[in-house]
Amino acid sequence: MRDQTAKWALSICVSILAVGAGCAGNPVAPFDSFQSAPITAYRLQNYEPPPAVAAAPTLPGQIPGLPPEIQKWVTAGAAMLPPGLILPGLIPGIGAPVAPVDNTPRFHNFRVLGMPTNVIDTKLRDELVSIFGFAKNFDDTHASCVYAEFGFSFARIGQPPADVLVSLSCDQVQAQNFIWPHKSTGLTPDSTQRIIKASQSIFGG
Repeated sequence: MRDQTAKWALSICVSILAVGAGCAGNPVAPFDSFQSAPITAYRLQNYEPPPAVAAAPTLPGQIPGLPPEIQKWVTAGAAMLPPGLILPGLIPGIGAPVAPVDNTPRFHNFRVLGMPTNVIDTKLRDELVSIFGFAKNFDDTHASCVYAEFGFSFARIGQPPADVLVSLSCDQVQAQNFIWPHKSTGLTPDSTQRIIKASQSIFGG
């Protein structure tokens, strides 16, 4: 009788663990429905200075006109990113300045750099869903600014696409056209590295 009770208790524990593992293994809505949805990726200009910026004294190594969050990001190591993922002209000596152009394509008010890219590779699609679909990839330890370098658009049937702006300079994401499903929007260090790696594969950086 004791052995039967022990087996019954063990069976309940295994069932509970299995259910828990299943819940933990699935991305939350709406990302749980995006595995087969068309995904479009955008490279964005994270900051667009006003047409005329008054000259102001700057500290040694400081780039005039940049918000402090981006200045800090550049100083802290944005220069280590592959050239293809850096805003041209943002860091002296890397690329050429972007000339103002009228009617430039934009993604939620951010200038689109180059052509949008359809994410076809299954592993990359799964990785994007995995990054954005789990609360463990986000925390509240970062500033709330958003100067987006990347955008990801997940198509939905009969609804506007679910768009995500990604700001590596602020370690933040921002949802557009849908309600963000997690409590936090700040990227963890691991999530930042995963997005950088995925973006390199998508854009060939």
